[in-house]
Amino acid sequence: MADLDNKDQAEMDPADMEDVEEVEEEETGEDNSKARQLTMQMMQNPQILAALQERLDGLVGSPSGYMESLPKVVKRRVNALKNLQVKCAHIEAKFYEEVHELERKYAALYQPLFDKRSEIVRAAYEPTDEECEWKQDEEEELTVSKQEEMKEKAKVEEEKKDEEKEDPKGIPEFWLTVFKNVDLLSEMLQEHDEPILKHLQDIKVKFSDAGQPMSFTLEFHFEPNEFFTNTVLTKTYKMRSEPDESDPFSFDGPEIMGCTGCSIDWVKGKNVTLKTIKKKQKHKGRGTVRTVTKTVPNDSFFNFFSPPEVPEGGEMDEDSEAVLAADFEIGHFIRERIVPRAVLYFTGEAIEDDDDDYDEEGEEADDEEGEEEADEENDPDYEPKVRVQTSTDADTEISTYRHTVTSTHASLPLLILLAKTWLTSALVIFGPFKREI
Repeated sequence: MADLDNKDQAEMDPADMEDVEEVEEEETGEDNSKARQLTMQMMQNPQILAALQERLDGLVGSPSGYMESLPKVVKRRVNALKNLQVKCAHIEAKFYEEVHELERKYAALYQPLFDKRSEIVRAAYEPTDEECEWKQDEEEELTVSKQEEMKEKAKVEEEKKDEEKEDPKGIPEFWLTVFKNVDLLSEMLQEHDEPILKHLQDIKVKFSDAGQPMSFTLEFHFEPNEFFTNTVLTKTYKMRSEPDESDPFSFDGPEIMGCTGCSIDWVKGKNVTLKTIKKKQKHKGRGTVRTVTKTVPNDSFFNFFSPPEVPEGGEMDEDSEAVLAADFEIGHFIRERIVPRAVLYFTGEAIEDDDDDYDEEGEEADDEEGEEEADEENDPDYEPKVRVQTSTDADTEISTYRHTVTSTHASLPLLILLAKTWLTSALVIFGPFKREI
């Protein structure tokens, strides 16, 4: 029979052969269309999507197999490269130590300017007319006539205010305004904190001395007030700039290892970090009711000076870890942004700059993603690179996968590729759902 078939095929006209090929191509096209429809139906089935996600989760942390496939002599050389990388990490640590020393050096140069800022804010020094001159941007400049008109109005308003009340001293509520203008800090503020922060006169950053372990201290200077007797509240952050021996490749600059606050000497009845609540309790046997007074923690900015302690073992519960992580972020932000640029956060200019930078980055990222997606969809030979997830990028990969599956803008070729990759295993797991598909 096979010989007969071969003979018939040999005797077949070339034109007939072309017709056969065309029929085969049409059948293949129909198969692909059916596969696409099946794939789309599968991707809309929540059970199958859950199975695919579970399979992805199971790949987290699993090796790609590429290193294992390398010859032994190549693996040996890769180990040599890793040892070189560890040495690079130690050199980088030294680099950051020297950066810290530079910070100490220039902090001393900045301090006289910050001290003068503090004197102006708390009315210890009145700036001269020359020091108060500020040239506006060209966009903000007005015509001469308009300027004169506004000056006249301002003069009249100032005279009225002078008659109504005394001239304010310094810049009232300077630091409170800064805190309220910054989302990261305003979220910490409670209404009962504001009267206290009106007495805040200055915030200073002090770096550890040369030769001492890396650290910095935030000093909050208050004028005498009716809430506590302290004139300075402190928060010290201990830092480390050396690779972890157990994981040297994770080193990415100095990290905060812990922090210590200070004790606040509250005036009796003025402690805003505590509140008193009253509860009624009914006796089970007698049926009598009594009122119990209890003191419990209260939300307040001043809890910032009582951070959770880091145990020697380093293990903490999730809530404490979250509080400590937020604390580190706030301390770093105050040191890096608030103290050096306080006046710009007071006026709101620094906030506008931060928002502009963020929007521009976001728009650029969106544009790049759009271009990449367009290239992928237009390229018939495009095949996305497939790599096994590792523990360091698992969350990102899984999140990206979820977005790809659920987004209405996801590219169809990528959906098909993802579905086909786990099609067999999903059908095995969800055999009863075949009829629904």
